[in-house]
Amino acid sequence: MSGHSKWATIKHKKAAHDAKRGKVFTRLIREIQIASREGGGDPDANPRLRTAITAAKGQSMPQDNIKKAILRGTGQLEGASYEEITFEGYGPSGVAVIVEIVTDNRNRSVSELRYLFTKNGGNLGENGCVSWMFTKQSTVEVAKDAAGEEQLMEIGLGAGAEDLREEGENWVVVSPPEAHNDVVKALEDANIATGSSAISMVPQNLVQVEGKSALTVLRMLDALEDHDDVQNLYSNFDIDEKELEALSA
Repeated sequence: MSGHSKWATIKHKKAAHDAKRGKVFTRLIREIQIASREGGGDPDANPRLRTAITAAKGQSMPQDNIKKAILRGTGQLEGASYEEITFEGYGPSGVAVIVEIVTDNRNRSVSELRYLFTKNGGNLGENGCVSWMFTKQSTVEVAKDAAGEEQLMEIGLGAGAEDLREEGENWVVVSPPEAHNDVVKALEDANIATGSSAISMVPQNLVQVEGKSALTVLRMLDALEDHDDVQNLYSNFDIDEKELEALSA
């Protein structure tokens, strides 16, 4: 399992706690606003918005919140103006870190993220310093009780997917980024419910960390994840499964 997948597993465990603090809703609302601003407010004609709305409904976000976020994105309601920025750097033990943020104040975000990197034994780098170590990949989760392996293979491959892997109670349909919307739509058309779906940065090679080094890496990623502006976080660390369970308990 890659560092990306392991970090995703930890985030799933934190989801309930984050939801209580409203962090999940905040991130989803910002994604809906940006998707609406860039592609319009019609989800049928805007795949990114459709994906964001599906994610919001999956977290039981009220329909009124979704509508207001769309209207703010299209400029029909007043609201903060957000921009997307990607930061790259290194964490403890030389692990590569990519942070995608959505902010209404670029200077504040740069200053705060630089502080978090430095405080936790890392350093913020220039654009491109670690992104070459990752490849973009589409992943769509489907619960095992929602569809069988053969059915998903047939639908996924027909829509441009490259692989189907098993992760716990879910199947994960893996595709090149340009096939993401086609795969999501094919599953929707087949009335197959999907979980999280995203275009992510997946590490090509992993850096093994253990003991105190593993703990410092997780602490840094946790500090970055807790920042209000952070939307997505990727790293190329690798930790033994048993040690990961102990550290993330």
